[in-house]
Formats: sequence, structure tokens, C-alpha cells
Amino acid sequence: MTKSQPTKQQLRQWRALGHKLKPVVTVAGNGVSEGVLAELERALADHELVKVKVAAGDRESRAAVAEALCEASGARLVQSIGNILLLLRKNPDADPRLSNLQRTL
Repeated sequence: MTKSQPTKQQLRQWRALGHKLKPVVTVAGNGVSEGVLAELERALADHELVKVKVAAGDRESRAAVAEALCEASGARLVQSIGNILLLLRKNPDADPRLSNLQRTL
């Protein structure tokens, strides 16, 4: 399954929306566990755009965690700055009152 590439404008809008968010999922010493994946799944289903804090290792290990999270959840990595990841997975059935995305995207 191939994902269509977002436009630069879409990426800019998603980053702007994600700027004000607080991390809702934390990946710590145990790495990408079943609990982390379950919480990420719930967060993406409710909010579509979520911040994840990766409190483990160096740049390469954080990149590996980001790749594992995206692969397991079907999400797209929008931005990675330091130990914070911004992930997006659109959900057409999401409650607009809970979603972080604007429906105009």
C-alpha cells in the first residue's frame, strides 16, 4: 500500500496544528511495547494528529522507534524534532470535536 505524498502546504499546516499539542504517548526504556502501541492506536483513533515523546537513546534509536511506530500503526511521520515525534493517521470516522485536524485539509 503506497501513501500519497502530502503537499508542502499540508505538512506546514499539520506542523502548525501539532505545535500546540502536548505529548500523549511516551516511549521509554521498554521501547515499543504492546501497551505503547495500544495507547498510540487509541490516541490516533481519537485525535488523528498526536505527539509522541521518545525518552530513549540516541538519534538512530529514536529514528528506529519512529519507524516502528509508523509501521505498526499505519501512521505518517509528519515531524521529528529531538525526542518529540508528530504522527498523523487520518480517520474519516473521527469525532470532529476530538480531532486535532481541521476538516478543510
